[in-house]
Amino acid sequence: MRRALLVGINHYDKNPLKGPIPDVDRMKEVISKHENGDPNFDCKLMISNSDRHTITMVNLKSKLHDLFNYETDVALFYFSGHGASTNLGSYLVTQDAEKFNEGVSLSEVITMANNSKAMEVIIILDCCYSGGGGNFSELGVRKAILREGVSILTASKDSQYAMERGGYGVFTTIIYEALQGGATDILGKVNVARIYNYVDIVLNSWRQRPVFKSHVSKMIPLRNCNPKIPLKILRKLPEYFEDKDGLPLSENYLEHVGSESGLSTIMSHLRAYHANGLLLPEDNITSLDECAEKSKSCKLTPLGIYYKNLVINDRI
Repeated sequence: MRRALLVGINHYDKNPLKGPIPDVDRMKEVISKHENGDPNFDCKLMISNSDRHTITMVNLKSKLHDLFNYETDVALFYFSGHGASTNLGSYLVTQDAEKFNEGVSLSEVITMANNSKAMEVIIILDCCYSGGGGNFSELGVRKAILREGVSILTASKDSQYAMERGGYGVFTTIIYEALQGGATDILGKVNVARIYNYVDIVLNSWRQRPVFKSHVSKMIPLRNCNPKIPLKILRKLPEYFEDKDGLPLSENYLEHVGSESGLSTIMSHLRAYHANGLLLPEDNITSLDECAEKSKSCKLTPLGIYYKNLVINDRI
């Protein structure tokens, strides 16, 4: 079982926001189901309205307690709203927050996550100063303390703002795209590390910088998308590349293009491997067609060898 608490606060007495509630709607859309329509996370939404007591410190802590103190495979907490920072740490700003009582402390959230009954915990924060989550200071040196199975992905460092654009959080927009398929591996799996890599590449290096902290012994997928290469084709790697020296091609592979049998079918599979970085033609040839025309060979890349070994060892 997978459970997610998704929190979005637009309505603040000072500095109201536009993006958090649409952000929550997007996150629910993309994590409640896998791309093929199978159920994924069972989502609980907390969204603000003009009533100042919709999302308070007390009821947010209560919902976090419900999320983390339930035996489940994965517990995901997502927050979009204001963040605050003081010399005592960073906070998720609730609607009843005030000076010297800024909201829910990130250190308290991390403590709840570390004590959670969930096997795996994912925390995603789209708010200012969120990069301080999981830190504590010892003799002036900041360290991150997370129990095994906890990962944190934040929109910015503990000294930076998180931006909105077009009615959505910039950070959440990129995560949404990553979960839609932008951050998949060959098998169509999207995990939090691949999401961070996707966000890290897309975000402007001069503004907010994402932070990723994790203590895991396995990397679980947050969402399954369609594989980049169908499994039945991927599983042919050991058959096609039994010879470690590669697969010799010829013009015969280019005949009857579009047919469903023979060498042209193999060529279509090789093109899929090539497009996804699993093989390369020899002699710096860039095109598989040219490789076949010149009767050259193609060889697996290290990534291709990795997936070939997964097939050989019955891992996929």
